[in-house]
Amino acid sequence: MNICCLGAGYVGGPTMAMIAAKCPEITVTVVDTNEERIAKWNSEELPVYEPGLYEIVCQSRGKNLFFSTDVDGAIRKSDIIFVSVGTPTKKQGVGAGRAADLRYVESAARRIAELAEGPKIIVEKSTIPVKTAEALHTILRANSKSGQFQVLSNPEFLAEGTAMEDLQDPDRVLIGGEETEAGRKAVQTLVDVYAHWIPREKIITTNLWSSELSKLVANAFLAQRISSINSISALCEATGADVDEVANAIGKDSRIGSKFLKASVGFGGSCFQKDILNLTYLCQHFGLPEVAAYWESVVRINDWQKHRFTARIVKELFNTITGKRIAVLGFAFKKDTNDTRETAAIAVCQDLLAEGAEVLVYDPKVPESLIRFDVLGSETNENLKVVGSAEEACRGAHAIAVLTEWDEFKDLPFAEIYESMPKPAFVFDGRNILPHAKLRSVGFRVFPIGKASTGPVG
Repeated sequence: MNICCLGAGYVGGPTMAMIAAKCPEITVTVVDTNEERIAKWNSEELPVYEPGLYEIVCQSRGKNLFFSTDVDGAIRKSDIIFVSVGTPTKKQGVGAGRAADLRYVESAARRIAELAEGPKIIVEKSTIPVKTAEALHTILRANSKSGQFQVLSNPEFLAEGTAMEDLQDPDRVLIGGEETEAGRKAVQTLVDVYAHWIPREKIITTNLWSSELSKLVANAFLAQRISSINSISALCEATGADVDEVANAIGKDSRIGSKFLKASVGFGGSCFQKDILNLTYLCQHFGLPEVAAYWESVVRINDWQKHRFTARIVKELFNTITGKRIAVLGFAFKKDTNDTRETAAIAVCQDLLAEGAEVLVYDPKVPESLIRFDVLGSETNENLKVVGSAEEACRGAHAIAVLTEWDEFKDLPFAEIYESMPKPAFVFDGRNILPHAKLRSVGFRVFPIGKASTGPVG
């Protein structure tokens, strides 16, 4: 069997690497028109940082796992074609700001139709709106001379930072297909691939529409939990309650559970906001404005949390940060990834710069060029500096803001850092990962998310 994947990004690369490692008799080819990205997949420095990914890639690369820019050749020889291209939110036209931009999905379908001969199974791996499979079917059948197609939905449920663990031992694998004899046969073909390492009871099969919608709904529910606990974090700060204690108490309820109840400066990543906005657009399209408004509120709370964090910094630093140095520790949207899409750090840095602060950013995995582009776009601002260590960022800063939960931030030489800072010295922990008692004993004024602020001991 030959499998190819169109798109060598955060989903396509790791997913295909795992399939190749678990199915040595299957040839897996990942293709992309981005030559630089493919070159990195074939190098010692992969374009995606995920713990364990490099080892999995090296296990199969050059044997039954290949990365190539020969898109046409891979399409022609493949039995199963995964479509894992970008589906960003539309920036203009109907549905701008909410609907998914499906131009890359449509382009992939037209290319497949032009080149395919004989039976092909097309697998939607990108996150797409409900009924996209119907559009793919129409495009494929209208533009192919000799291709025979079955379209399946196989959404990914990977969490960046633990993607390889999620691929190795997923909660479930979801496969949706047409409820016809040919559709069921295609579903079984893909089931058999995953069954090489995943127990059959974890592989769920549904109709196409249920599978497509399940991906959006899963991300919406997870984001909802984060926005819910973040809204309560503001109330905790106002009343003196501790958000971690509240989360622990409610998480012990088996009906609620403990996951995704960690208060923070706000969720980020490529999926949550995009998928919720897509969901709201679908609801409005199908005449459900009340449902759309409900899910829109999840995004509004998330945006509010980011700006609330910055406002707290300004307030505590005597209502002005003009000319003051703020150390920003962490820029990726979560630890163990170099992904910065929709990271809360973008909004926080932009707010700090707008207030006239000098912002020094350090992240162990995100390059300076990406940080500058995310914050400034094509503009320049001499008040934004990207430095090579946490200590360098903090040296002489008026305040420290922790925005990513990198483990290395927990064990910094806080006493030395404190001595280098103007007094009073402030710490704003947007992830609640620092040793707050130790910081207070050193002399810091500490402002955690969802907890009462505390001054130095003694």
